[in-house]
Amino acid sequence: MILQELHDYYLRKESNLAPDGLEWRNIPLLIELTPDGKVVNILSSDAEYLVPQVPKRANTIDPALLWDNAEYVLGIPDQKKLAARNPDKYRERVTAMHDAFRARINALPDKSKSDLGVGAVFAFYESNPVIQLQRFQLWVTIRDKNPNMAFRIQGDVNLVCQRVAPPASTEAGSDDVSGFCLITGEAVNIQRLHPPIKGVRDKPGSPSQKNIVSVNDGENPSFASYAKSQAYNSPVGKQQAFRYATALNYLLRKGSSQKLQIGDATTVFWASRESRLENDFAAFFDEPPEDNPDAGTKAVAELLAAVEQGVEKTFDNQTRFFVLGLAPNSARIAIRFWHVGTVAEMAERIARHFQDIRIVPPADRHKEPQFLSVRLLLRSIAVASSKWPDGDPEKVPPNLGGELMRAILEGLPYPETMFHGAIRRIRAGEAVSYPRAAILKACLNRRRNSKEEKVQMSLDSSNTNSGYRLGRLFAVLERTQEEAAGGHGKINATIRDRFYGAASSAPAMVFPMLLRLKNHHLGKIANVGRRKNLEALIGEIIDGLPPRFDPHLSMDNQGRFAVGYYHQRMHPSTYGKQGD
Repeated sequence: MILQELHDYYLRKESNLAPDGLEWRNIPLLIELTPDGKVVNILSSDAEYLVPQVPKRANTIDPALLWDNAEYVLGIPDQKKLAARNPDKYRERVTAMHDAFRARINALPDKSKSDLGVGAVFAFYESNPVIQLQRFQLWVTIRDKNPNMAFRIQGDVNLVCQRVAPPASTEAGSDDVSGFCLITGEAVNIQRLHPPIKGVRDKPGSPSQKNIVSVNDGENPSFASYAKSQAYNSPVGKQQAFRYATALNYLLRKGSSQKLQIGDATTVFWASRESRLENDFAAFFDEPPEDNPDAGTKAVAELLAAVEQGVEKTFDNQTRFFVLGLAPNSARIAIRFWHVGTVAEMAERIARHFQDIRIVPPADRHKEPQFLSVRLLLRSIAVASSKWPDGDPEKVPPNLGGELMRAILEGLPYPETMFHGAIRRIRAGEAVSYPRAAILKACLNRRRNSKEEKVQMSLDSSNTNSGYRLGRLFAVLERTQEEAAGGHGKINATIRDRFYGAASSAPAMVFPMLLRLKNHHLGKIANVGRRKNLEALIGEIIDGLPPRFDPHLSMDNQGRFAVGYYHQRMHPSTYGKQGD
């Protein structure tokens, strides 16, 4: 089904996508030539060009046509590879790569060889190409970074490789195998090796190109079902394989507005026809760009308003919407998640997520987003690092991003891993932060039964749950300690730093001592009116508690403890201001 929908997306966007035999590629360096092959300049470029498709290669030598990296185009060794490999064998391989590159040009039909640009490339190779290039400043980049490069005639708009029509990748060959395509059901020539997929974020040092469909039967014949090897096990036509791979690579391209990172999953999304949700989806889940920090806030606010008016009035209930999460694996790309629904269904569930996750923000709201992104939520439960003090995105549990997206897009309870992760970070001594409190509130509400009280967005003085009230009490006791010391910054360690873990899990062990200690703290507060207000607030909270403190709190009530603590810390009454 995934391949079918990608194939259909190609047909929908065909005018914007690369035709068969071509692909969009970033070519950072252009060698500008005169018609007689003299080098005019080496130009730097950050543009993408429609160029002949690079062959699929791992350890094989198989050059692109009239463009490639410096190893192929000039026979220049990559300095990093030279230092890491056997130098003599590597130099031999580079020589073979360059010879193959030139041989492919020589194999062009006579009509192509007569082209002005191709003639200039032939002349370039006959006139000491490396010596010509060494006089330019960008030669250092060629020598040290092995960049992709192409040729262009001075004054021409197109690259030389764009002046020559390459053979289509779907043309029939003498060794083709026919069969029924899984995508269309038609009898076609089957693709033996599927095109590589580029743009899925991988770990450093791993291959940047992998397949979404492949069969590793080279070393293990047991994978060869019914005597069919390689991709013949999952037959897809040549043209259909090109289309789905081109569509997916388009979605994964650099700068794509239909791509975002959810945990370890590179996520792409599209609709069966033009849709507003296709433009806004990334803004709902990604952290906003630095140059437009309000982008996500505006998109979510408009979504919530649309749902209040009736989602079907704004979002199409017939157009289907697809979300695909891809993660790297050792041999191929893994499908982390795949969700399908109508645009209206998706919009309604996304809106519900933002309603569930909303909680009163800190007083210094300008430092925090109004609507929390998925990336920020995931980071808040990850272990911190020196680079990421609020949570390292590389340390988010690998499957959690997919589980969270499934919960959002299918309207399911949030993953338990996320709930326990927030509890664990808080108990490890980290703050009951805005995103962690929002996670706990949302998780509790989505899985509560009808007898349990709903956790509100802000302080709920009528909530009688003992975990929630104990969290509120702990927040007021901490504030009492801070005021007794003259302010939070004047205390080396507050009661939260020392006792939060024990207070939130075994209240009976800690709260009697904390209540005795608060009398000492109250005595240090010079303002009599403020002292009486704090005593009254403490009394009001305690009045709603059972006669005896709970010996232990369940995990759910530990979550309510944290939310109660957060709500009370955010409430004006905790700081001597008029309450709601």
